[in-house]
Amino acid sequence: MAVLSVLCAGMCSAAIVDAASRRIPNVVCAATAVSGVAFAATGVSRISLASSLIGLTLGMALMLPGYIFRSTGAGDVKLFAAAGTLLGAGKILSAFLFVAIAGGVLAVGVAWHRGRLARTVKQAAWLCGNPSDAKAAIESPREHNRFPYGPAIAVGCVMAALKSLI
Repeated sequence: MAVLSVLCAGMCSAAIVDAASRRIPNVVCAATAVSGVAFAATGVSRISLASSLIGLTLGMALMLPGYIFRSTGAGDVKLFAAAGTLLGAGKILSAFLFVAIAGGVLAVGVAWHRGRLARTVKQAAWLCGNPSDAKAAIESPREHNRFPYGPAIAVGCVMAALKSLI
């Protein structure tokens, strides 16, 4: 329960701050990561230290392409990597899938809220046929496509942790 509590606290605080300011504080990522490694090193969690460090590495590797292609921020990468220390190597891949699903649901919700759901769906279909134009279309300030991804990371990571409890 200590691991789940720290995971929820870290993810939820990052999600709240990200939703309010579009930034994920380094202190939240660092505290979450240090807690995960410390729990693994002391035997508090059910994962080994090696699994915790592999979770960190895989978490970073899975989110890094999004940062490189400018679809996510560095805080998103650090937050998911920090979650990897608590989830371990065995749960980080399922967490990534849950994050992707939560992100998709969040994107649809944001597009609907902004009154651009039909336009977003139409453009998504167009971009699938014209991938070379995707970067410019996604990054265009007039398209208003950006939204905080911290909440999706939080939901996905907590769902992956709870999945093993069910």
